[in-house]
Amino acid sequence: METFAEVRQHILDNHKLFIDEPFQLAFDCPLDNDSRKQTIYIAELKTSDNRRYLRVETLICPLEDFDAEKCLRINLILRVGYLAVGDLDGIAYVKMCENMPYSSLDGDELEYVISHVAPMADRMEQALESGSDIN
Repeated sequence: METFAEVRQHILDNHKLFIDEPFQLAFDCPLDNDSRKQTIYIAELKTSDNRRYLRVETLICPLEDFDAEKCLRINLILRVGYLAVGDLDGIAYVKMCENMPYSSLDGDELEYVISHVAPMADRMEQALESGSDIN
């Protein structure tokens, strides 16, 4: 995949979008036999030297529910994805992200990242939010 249009088409072929905007997509990824879901957001990022990356991200929990030291310790052991903080409706949330360069991006790699990020974030969310599903 070399363009966001190709990414969009791949996602449309495999997932039901509820946000479909230029350079931003979102869909629910079903987990645990459809009893839970994790919302996945996909956006295109550009670096200062115009390299393009695809960011896959999902919310885990409000930052106030998570120890920052734990975030850093978890980041150390993750092989796919990393923890970051972003705002949603004025509230800081811990989220799991992965940045993928277009230079090596294909549908299989994108689905691999989605299939790893979504369940890992959901397991963290369940542990931190007493089993509730914020997404």
